[in-house]
Amino acid sequence: MDRRTLLKGAAAGAGLIAAPALAQDWRASTMRFIPQANLSSLDPIWTTATVTNNHGYYVYDTLYGADMDFKPQPQMAESHEVLDNGLRWRFKLRAGLKFHDGEAVRSADCIASIMRWTQRDAFGQLVGRVVEGWQVIDDRTFDLRLKRAFPLLLDALGKPDTPAFIMPERHAKTEATRQVTEMIGSGPYRFVQGEFNSGSRVVYEKFADYVPRSEAASRGAGAKVAHFPRIEWHIIPDPSTAANALVRGEIDWWERPPADLQPLLARSRDVVREVIDASGRIAIMRLNHLQAPFNNIKVRQAVRMAAMQEDYMRGSQGNDPSAWQLCRSLWPRGTAYYSGEQEDLMPQSIAKAAEALKASGYGGEKVVIINPTDFPDIGPLGQVSADILQKIGLNVELAETDWGTVIQRRNSREPTDKGGWSIFHTTGPAPGWGTPATSLLVRGQGARGWFGWWDSPRAEALTEEWLFAADEAGQQKAARELGRLALEEVATVPLGQFTLKTAYRRTLTGMPHGSAPYPWSLRRA
Repeated sequence: MDRRTLLKGAAAGAGLIAAPALAQDWRASTMRFIPQANLSSLDPIWTTATVTNNHGYYVYDTLYGADMDFKPQPQMAESHEVLDNGLRWRFKLRAGLKFHDGEAVRSADCIASIMRWTQRDAFGQLVGRVVEGWQVIDDRTFDLRLKRAFPLLLDALGKPDTPAFIMPERHAKTEATRQVTEMIGSGPYRFVQGEFNSGSRVVYEKFADYVPRSEAASRGAGAKVAHFPRIEWHIIPDPSTAANALVRGEIDWWERPPADLQPLLARSRDVVREVIDASGRIAIMRLNHLQAPFNNIKVRQAVRMAAMQEDYMRGSQGNDPSAWQLCRSLWPRGTAYYSGEQEDLMPQSIAKAAEALKASGYGGEKVVIINPTDFPDIGPLGQVSADILQKIGLNVELAETDWGTVIQRRNSREPTDKGGWSIFHTTGPAPGWGTPATSLLVRGQGARGWFGWWDSPRAEALTEEWLFAADEAGQQKAARELGRLALEEVATVPLGQFTLKTAYRRTLTGMPHGSAPYPWSLRRA
């Protein structure tokens, strides 16, 4: 990837936030943060973009939250009862919960929020299939009736990525295909709409009426204590400018410094670099199954055979192999259903892939790779794919834009000459993609599913088999068959597994570990 030099970044960033940095008066009340990407979409139910999910945890709260062991713990919920042999769940909310507009959080808000979530989220859709109905008992108590027992209900409601965020009923009644644009939640920070400038800055202010739980903070569960009255996200697409701002103390925390700038940051005694989530992330290539040429499984299989994971990892994460590893499986390493590398399906061979493409019936259709230039973990993936796929004989166009445009364009189901796409790349949390219920990569939901729209009734049947298996052995069998099927039919192409080193000023204490970059427990020393 083409990197700008630090000197150039320093010149560009010399006036970034210079006046406040010199005055030093902002530090008493504000934490400044550089997120992984621009916050171009605000609704965490509408999109699966990780940066929007992180934003969601600032603004909204959840009935349950996953702790460090990914076990669901009560969050907004005070308690629950499982009745009628698992066919009825009764939830009771904590007393005193308020939205940022001062209105009380009610049972009706929770019901409408969960119902909207079940239309968008893969795990939520599994919940939606078994819902018989809802009933408001009172403002703090409501019932969920099921057609059949669903033992993983709390895991679904509190899953770390795209959980059932609770919003006011009037917002939750927005069609699931449309974005909610007014950000009112009941979380520890309120979104400051008047200071939001997509591509530049996002501002949050402490919500005075938020009452944290008494338990210690643990990933998405426990006490979410807002120590900073104000948090600013500064969108700085140029990595060198971002590095310069962190070293100079104009920024407190940079979520994802790219690999080639880590040595520079390591030379600053005022900067701490560490891996806060050892479980890591998976890089993937997603193909559009609706349009040629990838509606042809043989063409998809040729692409899968060509994927050289080491090239992808070196391109996006650098040459230090301690930061990444191969993972030729759609179940990430370290998760329950990873069972080894599937080298027969992913030989990493340009020659074999070129031969397979010739035999596939490929007609020379254009392959459009939509690719962000402002996302250092993802941009190089698209560049590597363009090079590899040209080598095997595909007609490739690399359409490079910003990440916000990629997020918008990947919604299109049109042909490439009408604004559609063929391939996009992204990354996701290894644990979040570690089960049939939570992984978007292996679900065969077709038009109702994730971008790419792989359609496989067999994959959905295996997901149901896993979900309602009588024992662990049954779950293992269903999950492993599902992972193999999804890779055989090229629902998704895995590109490797990696960990990230975040970087922050030494003056920050209480950095969370084992979780996303949430500010709970952070203080200034």
